[in-house]
Amino acid sequence: MEGRTGLICGETFLVLLKIESQEIILEGDDAFFRRAMFYFCLMSGYKEENIILTLTLEFAIDIVRYCDYLEEKRKYMIARQLLRSGTSIGANTREAQNAESRRDFIHKFKIAAKEAEETEYWLLICKQVEGYPDITPLMEKLKSIQRIINKIIGTAKS
Repeated sequence: MEGRTGLICGETFLVLLKIESQEIILEGDDAFFRRAMFYFCLMSGYKEENIILTLTLEFAIDIVRYCDYLEEKRKYMIARQLLRSGTSIGANTREAQNAESRRDFIHKFKIAAKEAEETEYWLLICKQVEGYPDITPLMEKLKSIQRIINKIIGTAKS
C-alpha cells in the first residue's frame, strides 16, 4: 500500500490522498485548490486510483472468502454477521462517491466507519474462539481502511 496516491472526488470537493510509509497525507483543504485540481483532472482526462474504493473492494472480497470458509466449517452466525458488516464498508464508501452534499458524503463515511468497527468486533471474536482461521491479514487491512476513513471524515469536516 505504501507509495500509493489517489483522488477522492465529489461534486463540491476533491481530496488528494497519498500513503507514504505509515503516514496518510490529505491535501486539498483550500477550496480554490480543490476546484483547480478538479478542473485540471477533467481537462487532462487524468484518472487516478481511488484508494479507499480499491482497498474496501479488496477487503470485501477477502471477507467473502473468509466467510465461505467459516460456512464450510458450519460457523453460520459469525459468517453472516461478518459478511454483512465487512462488505458494507465498501458499499458505503462507494455510495459516498455520489453524495448529494458534503454533509451526505460525511454521513456515508461515518456509516462506513461504524461498519468497520462492527467488523473489527466480529474478527476479534474469531481470534478468541479456538478453531477459527487466522484473522491477522484481515485485521491489518481493516486497520488501514479505518485510518483512511477517519482521515477522510476529518478532512471533509474542515
